[in-house]
Amino acid sequence: MIKNLSKVGNGHALFLDRAILELLRMSPDDPLELEVHGDVLLVRPVRDPKSRAKLQAVRKKVRKKYAKTFKRLAE
Repeated sequence: MIKNLSKVGNGHALFLDRAILELLRMSPDDPLELEVHGDVLLVRPVRDPKSRAKLQAVRKKVRKKYAKTFKRLAE
């Protein structure tokens, strides 16, 4: 399957069909883990509760540390 990125605001999004979400047993609210390996982007749902808590803590820390940068990028 080939997909294209769609412009959304100042960024871009990859929209996943409902059938793909169902195959992966995912909902749109599930947090996702992203990994880059060379030119490959790996996207997978965070299923482990410990990993989910760790991911949320990292998100909070990054948002706090880079708040000014994120704000400038959004402009």
